[in-house]
Amino acid sequence: MALPVMAQPVRLKDLVEVDGVRGNDLVGYGLVVGLNGTGDGIRNAPFTEEIMANLLERLGVNVAGEDYRPKNVAAVFVTATLPPFARAGGRIDVTVSAIGDAKSLLGGTLVMTPLNGADGQIYAVAQGTIIAGGVSAEGDAARVVQGVPTAGTIPTGARVEREVPFDFSQLSVLRLALKVPDFTTALRIERAVNAEFGRRVALMQDAGTVTLDLARSNAASPAHALARIEGILVEPETRARVVVDQRSGTIVMGADVRISRVAVAQGNLTLRVEEAPMVVQPNPFAEGETIVVPRSNASVETTGTGLAEVAAGTSLSEVVAGLNALGVPPHDMIDILKSINAAGALHAEFVIQ
Repeated sequence: MALPVMAQPVRLKDLVEVDGVRGNDLVGYGLVVGLNGTGDGIRNAPFTEEIMANLLERLGVNVAGEDYRPKNVAAVFVTATLPPFARAGGRIDVTVSAIGDAKSLLGGTLVMTPLNGADGQIYAVAQGTIIAGGVSAEGDAARVVQGVPTAGTIPTGARVEREVPFDFSQLSVLRLALKVPDFTTALRIERAVNAEFGRRVALMQDAGTVTLDLARSNAASPAHALARIEGILVEPETRARVVVDQRSGTIVMGADVRISRVAVAQGNLTLRVEEAPMVVQPNPFAEGETIVVPRSNASVETTGTGLAEVAAGTSLSEVVAGLNALGVPPHDMIDILKSINAAGALHAEFVIQ
């Protein structure tokens, strides 16, 4: 009899998120300059001309009524994530994406762009040279594009100007939110934390939340309490799951997947119709006309396996061995797994992407 596969212990910090310790998304609208003729077409992207005119006017250059058609500028969206506990003066990475018809941002420079949070306040300002992740080349009759040249990044390209108001040190209770809610895993976290402190500090609230009473932990601060427990090893309990990607034919099965004894027949039906029209024409200098006579050849071909038995599997290796015994390619294996699941013989959550 095969023994069940045990999950490997995982650090507590990799299993949970601390309530309140989170990042904040930022977004801004800016201008990239210095492109080598690969920028927006002003006629197709009038918003680029508008933001460029506003920028020049703020710098004291009056362009009202002027007719200019630069090809080395592009309007972009700038996105970033403000990490937790970010302080004013710190730097964060930003992502720059073209929103017009620019062909490439390679070699461009982002001009000073404010980044706003969900509340409309400015939390950072971005500026710098863009590192594009793609290459684009074109001629009169052909064009080659590799990667995505209309998007790039600026490492440490934004400076934090405003801090998110949050006093972590004043918390009296910490809530640990499990990334994958599970009652068994939450109970194991509670027991592991209480064993570390030697008293009842943690309490499981539900499948996704474990609370920590900081007063009973006798820790100097919430940060000290987290630093003490985040390295605790906990064995997570995961649900049996089969994930398939129909586009690529990828199949991923967890260690707890089980299958009942079933019989499977799989085959392919091919209908083939071939057209071979024949031209019939009269003899030279004879009366008549040339006509086309249709000729068709239809056939039906059936290929595949007969009825095969897949034995009940008590471990992942036995399940894989039983399915491989059918000798079918991955895309057909996905259809077989769907049918086994519909028959109630697949004891796992079936996820189709």
